[in-house]
Amino acid sequence: MDVFERQRYLDELGEQLAQGKISIGEAVYRLRKDVTGLGQAQFARMCKISLRALRQIEHNEGNPTLQTLNSVFNLFGMQMGVIKRAQPG
Repeated sequence: MDVFERQRYLDELGEQLAQGKISIGEAVYRLRKDVTGLGQAQFARMCKISLRALRQIEHNEGNPTLQTLNSVFNLFGMQMGVIKRAQPG
């Protein structure tokens, strides 16, 4: 994927995550597979997190810290944050 496709993909993924259409684990899995194409072990090393932590994140298990999540998202120019909830109706 070229630079523009990558940016469009990241924007769409961020929007889906913000809207609650996908989980954090699904977002991390897609970033790892679709953007980097790396296996879990290599990606975990690149993020400087344990393989166990990455597996738990991708399976929506455990309770990762903000620092751990940002270690993953920072590689893609993203970070965890607070957004206003959409009003019902």
